Order: sequence, then structure tokens, then C-alpha cells
Amino acid sequence: MTGPTTLALRRDGAVLHVTLNRPEVRNAMSLAMVRELLDVLQAAERDGETRVLVLRGAGGHFCAGADLKDMAGARARLAEDPDAVVKVNSAFGELCVAYAGTGLAVVSVLEGAVMGGGFGLACVTDVAIAADGTVFRLPETSLGVLPAQIGPFLVERLGYSEAKRLAVTGSRIGAAEALQVRLVHEVHAPDALEAALARILGDILNCAPGALAATKALIARARWEKPAELVRDAATAFARAALGPEGIEGTTAFLQKRKARWAPQ
Repeated sequence: MTGPTTLALRRDGAVLHVTLNRPEVRNAMSLAMVRELLDVLQAAERDGETRVLVLRGAGGHFCAGADLKDMAGARARLAEDPDAVVKVNSAFGELCVAYAGTGLAVVSVLEGAVMGGGFGLACVTDVAIAADGTVFRLPETSLGVLPAQIGPFLVERLGYSEAKRLAVTGSRIGAAEALQVRLVHEVHAPDALEAALARILGDILNCAPGALAATKALIARARWEKPAELVRDAATAFARAALGPEGIEGTTAFLQKRKARWAPQ
């Protein structure tokens, strides 16, 4: 098995750092990168060790959007495969759905250009932190296309009004405005990013992994279902957790004034 060619991976205990590694094109997202990101996520979900994925970009940029060479290649294959463009676009949508739905915690560290698909990828992460000077943009409409696969995640993260404004204007916004519209959760000077990331990772690792995954799933349902419809299922999920090994260990650790076994010691 060979390693990924478009990503750089680094493990730090239960944290897997995944760096988009095409700095010569500001980490433009090729179809190969999409497939490798999905492979990395699926492997992390199976390995029994990874609890957090950290996404960032090499060379001072997060991601400048889709690699337009893939679109050109898909157009060239239309005669033999009329759905070639649909398949390329769908592959990225499947990636976004997978990262949005994972039970693992996902953190993004954003610098430089965060555009198009990179913007969308940032929207599906649980926690997003950005450096001062980061520039966010949805350029699709200026290129004659649309932010198709990331559209639902834009609305989820930004709300209907802001998602529509940014998509329709294609205008650039800085880190301060990204924080204001809640695209990102924290903004720091570049030299303070690592300390902020370490703090966030410490907070996440203090949480029980099973409880974290179940909480993400319940919150995802709460976006669409009425509270009254969730009462029974939420209580069942709570009871399962409280009576399970994590719930017993967590409450015991609290009473004994010690850290739970899953927390950094």
C-alpha cells in the first residue's frame, strides 16, 4: 500500500493531522485529493485509534477550490461518458457528506486562500480557526458555474441570507467578517494558531469519543426534527450512554476527582 500523493499525514496520539499538500497550486482540490481525503477518513473511522482529524493546507494556503483541470478532463470525456461532469462533481459532494457525518471530531486550521470547495470543506468541520489575513471567497458564479455540492453546507453554517449573499456576489471576505458570520469560530494571529489548536484539541480529547459521536448525530437530527419528536430517542441515547462503559467511567472519575481514562493524563 502506497501513501497518499496529495496529502501529508502526521499522527499525534489520537489526533491525525491531514495536510492538503499541493502548495504549487494553493492546494487546489483535484479528484485524486478528493479520493484520498475520503480514504483517509474511512481508514480513521476504522482504526480504533483516531479521535480527531485536523485539516489544514501546506504552503500558507488552505485550499483555492477545485482543480479546473479535472473539469476540463471531464468535458473531454463527454462523448464516451455523458455523465462525466456529474460524476466529478458528485465525488466532491460525497466527500463533504462523509466529513459532515463522521462521528470523529474534525477541526480545520485556515490560512491564506479558502475558496470554493475549500470554503465548503471548512463549513463541514466541527471547529474552524483562522489566521488573520485569511481570505474567503465563493468564486463559482464568476466562473459561470455554481457552488453545487457545498450549497447545503453553506446554508447550514451561515444561514440562508449570508450563504446567498456570498454565493451571489462572489465577493471576498476577511477573517474578521468570517468570524462575524460564524463561518469560523476563532481568529488568531498566525503565530498564535498552534497554541489555539492545542487548546481546542485538549478540550476535545477530554470528551468521551462515543459520547461525542452520539452527540454529533443527535445535533444533526435536531436541525430538521421538532424537539417533541426527539424526546424518546434522545432519552434512549442518554440512557445508553449513562449505562455504558463511558458513562460509568465518566461519572466515577468525576466523583473520584480524577481524569477519565480517555482524557490526556
